[in-house]
Amino acid sequence: MADRYGGSMMQLLRFGWEQSLSCVFPVVIFLSLALTKYITLPFLPRYDWLLIICVLMQWWMLKSGLETRDELKVITLFHLIGIALEVFKVNMGSWSYPEEANSMVFGVPLYSGFMYASVASYLCQAWRRLDVRLVHWPPFVFVVPLAAAIYLNFFIHHFWMDVRWWLSALVIIVFWRTAVLYKVGRRQYRMHLVLSFILIGFFIWVAENIATFFGAWTYPYQTEAWSLVDIGKASSWLLLVIVSFLIVAQLKLVKKN
Repeated sequence: MADRYGGSMMQLLRFGWEQSLSCVFPVVIFLSLALTKYITLPFLPRYDWLLIICVLMQWWMLKSGLETRDELKVITLFHLIGIALEVFKVNMGSWSYPEEANSMVFGVPLYSGFMYASVASYLCQAWRRLDVRLVHWPPFVFVVPLAAAIYLNFFIHHFWMDVRWWLSALVIIVFWRTAVLYKVGRRQYRMHLVLSFILIGFFIWVAENIATFFGAWTYPYQTEAWSLVDIGKASSWLLLVIVSFLIVAQLKLVKKN
């Protein structure tokens, strides 16, 4: 019993270590947010310094081998997707960036795209480190339109009805049989894909609370004083995670074939 307990603890520690390595980029972003909130850096506005830190971090990850060139391409794609969404949402009044910056596009600081890129960075690195495999992955004809519909709903719900719950139901239906296989050491584990979506979405919601606390962006109800992000926002992050995962997974499958 003691050997079994010790073995389980070692596996948990290995899993935590691999996850920590996969989260290097998001952790650096949060540390930078905290640092620049309480320490005023010279010469440039805070958001500009955050952009410089993110660019240097990406350069270091690539040069050190912590990130591959293919992963950098995926991360760049997510940066562009994120910036497009940010520009739209900020100009619709969903949230705002209260500080000034030289590196702003339509009211959105360019560093913000790296927050989306950090999600892709985590997914790519965790995929590689844990040797992720997919079981019963749905056909391309279902996956791509569903991912596109989820992303477009972030835009069109401002002018039409919000269909996020219908899309969430479709995710459950389409991926009902899909599971993720991953390795910790030599041992393989299995998790239902929908459950992994929920877990990642929850932790990103926690991260969002940390980010807004350090002034990464501000929701309208946080302008007077910081308050906990509405748990309803978790549904938005869950759908964003699903889009992110579907894009990464489809790119991985295309390259494999």
